[in-house]
Formats: sequence, C-alpha cells, structure tokens
Amino acid sequence: MRLGHVIGRITLSRQDPAYLGGRFLLVQPFARAQFRGAGLEPLAQGSSLVVYDNLGAGLGHVIGFTEGAEATAPFDEPTPVDAFNAAIIDEIFYKPPP
Repeated sequence: MRLGHVIGRITLSRQDPAYLGGRFLLVQPFARAQFRGAGLEPLAQGSSLVVYDNLGAGLGHVIGFTEGAEATAPFDEPTPVDAFNAAIIDEIFYKPPP
C-alpha cells in the first residue's frame, strides 16, 4: 500500500456497471519529503494517477491505495482498474531511524 494526496476528481460521461457506487480520484503519491513532515503543497514531483474510490475520499484527503493485481481484489468480477483506495488516513506518525 502506498499513500497519496487527493488532488482532483475524474468525471466520466459513461462507465462500466462494475464501477457503480464509486468514483475516480486523481492522486499524487507521497514522496519521501512528505513522510518527513513536509507539507502537501506544492505537489511532490512525480506522476499522479487515477484511483478508484468507494470509501468517499475527497479533495485534500490522504489515502492509502493499492496498485496492480491487488487493486482488482475487491471486485466480484474481473474489473479493469489500476489502483484502488483501501483507506482514508486521519493522521501519520513517522519517526525516521537515527
């Protein structure tokens, strides 16, 4: 699982019925600096990705997401999805090793 910051929402004009009850979010994965306490703005360098969400995360939330084959596990039928929101994070406590 990776952590990321929700920076936007994707609006679809049509969608597969397997996606009913959820939505797609635009997420910027955390960089090392965010784990050390750096702010979420400006955005960390790197590629953002689209994450399927059925938990109700919104703009500005920090989420935990899975990618690859693990992202398809919550669906009953085989569903084409690259990333799945598994958690909405309330707080992060991190103390780097000395």
